[in-house]
Amino acid sequence: MSTFRKFAGLGALACLLASCETPTTTRTAQIPTAHGRRITDVRTTAYTHTERGGRHNAIGRSLSGANVMSAAADWSRFPMGTRFQVVGTQDNYIIDDYGGALVGTNTIDLYKSSRQAMRSWGVRRVDIDILEWGSKQLSLQVLAPRKKNGLVRRMIAGIEANKS
Repeated sequence: MSTFRKFAGLGALACLLASCETPTTTRTAQIPTAHGRRITDVRTTAYTHTERGGRHNAIGRSLSGANVMSAAADWSRFPMGTRFQVVGTQDNYIIDDYGGALVGTNTIDLYKSSRQAMRSWGVRRVDIDILEWGSKQLSLQVLAPRKKNGLVRRMIAGIEANKS
């Protein structure tokens, strides 16, 4: 393949990726799907209720390991209420929690109902299909009373900078 064709192909790909609407400044590619948007190469980790955060999510409800499972993220990147599916699985999640180690990252922490399941998941890079974007406004309402915390202030600043 000629050098010109390689550069032309890379340029076309760059234009395509740059034109995709993104909710934040994530570095992952978004591809339209039947459900909404596919975000590729998302770093995921796992957590469980026996860790420091306990059995409840950020809004005081029990963490869910059933039909729609709990997940934590930086709400300025994935707002509270964002529903997604891990591609290649039947695993559906909702962002209903956040964690200090996630602020400023594109990492999503997936809730697992046991330490064994958490360890088994480890750290994986996966593609996700966004089924429904969460609410920046609801995220701000939950975070506002906690704004004395520096990490929460960072999330609030990120949400406000990306309001559309």
